[in-house]
Amino acid sequence: MFFERPQSGERAVLVHLDLASEAEREDPREFEELVLSAGGDPAAYIMGSRNGPDPRTFVGSGKLEEIAGAVAANDAEIVMFNHALSPSQERNLEKELQCRVLDRTGLILDIFAQRARTHEGKLQVELAQLQHMTTRLVRGWTHLERQKGGIGLRGPGETQLETDRRLLRARIKSITARLDKVRRQRDQGRRSRQRAEIPTVSLVGYTNAGKSTLFNRLTDSSVYAADQLFATLDPTLRRLDIESIGPVILADTVGFISHLPHKLVEAFKATLEETVNADLLLHVIDAADSERENSMHRVQEILEEIQADDIVQLQIFNKLDLLEQPARIDRSADGLPERVWLSAQTGEGVELLLQAIAELLGRDMVSEEVTILPEQGGLRAELYSLGAVQQEEFGDDGAAHLQVRLSRTDWNRLMKKGPEPLF
Repeated sequence: MFFERPQSGERAVLVHLDLASEAEREDPREFEELVLSAGGDPAAYIMGSRNGPDPRTFVGSGKLEEIAGAVAANDAEIVMFNHALSPSQERNLEKELQCRVLDRTGLILDIFAQRARTHEGKLQVELAQLQHMTTRLVRGWTHLERQKGGIGLRGPGETQLETDRRLLRARIKSITARLDKVRRQRDQGRRSRQRAEIPTVSLVGYTNAGKSTLFNRLTDSSVYAADQLFATLDPTLRRLDIESIGPVILADTVGFISHLPHKLVEAFKATLEETVNADLLLHVIDAADSERENSMHRVQEILEEIQADDIVQLQIFNKLDLLEQPARIDRSADGLPERVWLSAQTGEGVELLLQAIAELLGRDMVSEEVTILPEQGGLRAELYSLGAVQQEEFGDDGAAHLQVRLSRTDWNRLMKKGPEPLF
C-alpha cells in the first residue's frame, strides 16, 4: 500500500453528524451495519449535529476531543465517518487522532473488495479503489523530500508522488480497457439471448433485502447469501423455466444503498447493464424493515440514475416469515400484478411469484389456433423449435391443426414468411 500509517485494527469508533446543510441525511443504523459487514467491531458511536462540516476536520474542536477520548478509552485503531471526507480532512483527522480514518466511500469500497469473487468483479473494485486513491496519494509521501539539485540527487525529473500518479493512471487505463472487453462480451451474450427471444428478469433492491435467497429458491442454486450488506457483488445468471412462457434468464445483481458512491456506479456499469437491459425487474423489498419506504425510494433513485426506471417492475415484499400475513398478489386497477408478498426463506408465496412473472411477461404473447397445410412442413417445424406448440391434431386432408402460444415478435415474423401461411 502507498500509505505509511499507524497499524490498523478492527476496533472502531463510529462518527455520525446530522448536518443542516444536507438535503438527505445518512442513516446511522445502516452505517453500523456497514461496519459490521466489513468485519469491524464498533466500540463507540459518537453522534452530534452541526450546521455544516468544518473545512479542516469536518467536526468541531469539541467533538474532535470527544472522538480522541473515545479512541483512547476503547483502544480503537480506526475511526469511521458516516460521511464523505475530503483528502485534506482525512489527513488532518489522522494527524489529530493518531489512528486511521475512513469515510463512508472508503468503507463501502473495502466491503466490495472483500466480496468480489470473479475476475470481472475484482477488476471493477480495483478500478473504483484506484479512482478513489488518486485524490489521496499526497498523504502517503509527506515523509519524502521533493526532488532537488546537487551531486547524486539529480533524478528523472519526477517526484515520487508524480511517479505514483503516472503509474496509477496507467493502471486505471489498463483496467478500463479490460472492463470494456468484458462489456463487449456481455453485449454479445445479451444479443444472442435477444435473437433467441429469451426474456431477462433481473432482481434489484436494497442491500440485504433477500435477493440472493430468493434467487437460490427460484433456481435451486447455491449463490452466497448472508444476513449482511453487499453479500452479493458479482452478477449471476441462471435459466428459469416459467410455465406458458418457456425459458427466461434470471439475473442476481449487487444490492443498492443510499448515496451509493458515484465511482462505484461508474465502475460497475458492466454489472448494472444486466439491470438496464432486463425485460422485467423484480424489486425485492424487506417487508419487515421499518425503513422500507426510504429503501424503496433510494432504489428508485439509483434506477433513474442508470436509466432503468422505465422498465416494467414487480415489487416483491420478502421476509413474510417475520410478519403475520399470508402470501398474496396485489393487483393494479387493470388486473395486472403489482406486488407479491412471500418468504424466500420458507418458500411461501414463490408459486404466486412465478404466476405473476408469467402474467407480466405473457402480456406480449399470442395464443392462436392455426392450420398448417402438408406443404408447409417447414413452418410447423419452426413452431416446434420455438416451443410454441401446445396441442396438435391432424385432419383427414393431412393438415395439422395446432394450438400455439408464442411471442408477438415471433408471430409477426412467421406471418411475413409467405401469403397467409397461418389461417
